Amino acid sequence: MSHELDHVMMRVEDLEESLDWYTTNLEYEEMGRWEADTFTNVFLGPEDVHNEGALLELTYNHDGRSYDMGDAWGHIAVRVEDVHDAYYELMDQGVEDYRRPEDNPGYAFVKDPDGHEIEIVERDHGARWSIDHTMIRVEDADEALGWWTRKLEYEHTGRWEADTFANYFLKPEDAPAEAMAVELTYNYDGRTYDLGDAWGHLAVACDDLEGFWETLMTREAVDYRDPESCDYNYAFTKTEDGHEVEVVTR
Repeated sequence: MSHELDHVMMRVEDLEESLDWYTTNLEYEEMGRWEADTFTNVFLGPEDVHNEGALLELTYNHDGRSYDMGDAWGHIAVRVEDVHDAYYELMDQGVEDYRRPEDNPGYAFVKDPDGHEIEIVERDHGARWSIDHTMIRVEDADEALGWWTRKLEYEHTGRWEADTFANYFLKPEDAPAEAMAVELTYNYDGRTYDLGDAWGHLAVACDDLEGFWETLMTREAVDYRDPESCDYNYAFTKTEDGHEVEVVTR
């Protein structure tokens, strides 16, 4: 059974500014919204996003708080046909110059209004600007790979070994190419990371919330927020590095 990534959540300080940035620059459309007394969640993605593609969830808390970016979360990556053309298209639209494609062969980076990093990558599949992967940093590569492969039955779809770090890409075995992957980044220098609170969680989709939660508990996942505590709408576990993983039904 596939448990593809459904969305990635990040927190924003000015919802209207963030919505304008993503709808103008990445041509995202609002796919859903949840208004609560103290917060608002808005789901965004390209108009033609794949039905198993991931969305971006923006969370806005109504109390005017600010956020710490931390360094345990890295970036989201979005797909384009040509990195150079896409980057300078964003520059022409007034997006701040951050990491140019000339300095990073094959990719580039921009930031949204809150400072979340967005990588631009070339892909021959998926809707333009759709989310290709979300990168998180881990302190123990073996432990992190074990979590994603044992708890969720994810498998490697790619890796990049460098002198000072390694990147590992994972997604379910039967996930389509258009599905979002998780990228685990492991730095060899033994550093530790701060989760901050500007990033929220990754969400994994399932068909049976209670059944899959029972499977996660059997596989010794962290019992963080069980389905009952969330009115059987969703649940939360955590990776060994503390990244929150929401479990939702499609």
